[in-house]
This record gives sequence, structure tokens and C-alpha cells, in this order.
Amino acid sequence: MTLTKRTLARYGFAVVVAALALAQLIPVLRENPPVESEVPVTPEARAVLVRACFDCHSNQTVWPWYSRVAPASWLLAKDVREGRAELNYSTWSRYSAKQQRKLLKETLQEVDEGEMPLWIYRVGHPEARLSPADRAALQRWVDERSAALDAAP
Repeated sequence: MTLTKRTLARYGFAVVVAALALAQLIPVLRENPPVESEVPVTPEARAVLVRACFDCHSNQTVWPWYSRVAPASWLLAKDVREGRAELNYSTWSRYSAKQQRKLLKETLQEVDEGEMPLWIYRVGHPEARLSPADRAALQRWVDERSAALDAAP
């Protein structure tokens, strides 16, 4: 019995569909733990952080519909888990003053280098693209917050 290209394509398509269907059964943890502490931030900078950073760097993630569809769900959950591990604005008080200074500096550096928000996030969230005014608001906030940390005992 010989299989035609068309028959092979049908089998291949059926296998892919079955694999995607089975992938939906793999559980993915999409959680938003309670916010422990709010990061002290100016209203202007907060608007930027909420729009461009909080989905991955806080416990206030807005999980889109595709976060429930594998394999996108796996990638999103991984990105959020890694983002929160690197910097979580919802657990800001856990960081020492030294860590806070470092995180503030790294935030600006990542933004200035165009590393944050991630390009793939900006594709799906065009509102996360940072304008010069957004960058200036972040710069002012980091300067003010760093000065407050330096003045603290």
C-alpha cells in the first residue's frame, strides 16, 4: 500500500491537531499573588510602569485570552515567572535599600538599551512602546527615588 502525498499531509495535519489538543491538558499556573507593598512611584511613572512593566514585573498581571492556549500559555507563564523573579514591584519592600538602588538603575539601563519591555511584548501590546516622555518620567522617578534612598538612614 502506497501513501500519496495528500494522504500523508492529512495524517500529518491530524497528528498536529491531536498534539495541540492534548497540549491543552497540561496545566499552567497563572496566578496573581497578593500585592505585598506598592513601589513608591510618581503618578506619571506609575502610568508607564502599569502600561509597560506590570504584566511581567508585578503580581498584577493581566492574563490575556491566549494565556489559556498552549503553547502560548507556557511561554507567557515562563516570562511572567522569570520577570517576577528578576524584579517584582508588588514585593518592593522585600528589597533592601541597596537592592532597590540597583533595581532602579537596572530599570533605566534596560529601558535605555531598548531591552525592556521585551520586543515580543511590544508586538502584542503597542501601548507598551515607550515614548521620550515616558522615558523622561521614568528618569525623574528613578532620580527622585534614588535621592530618597540616599537620604534615608
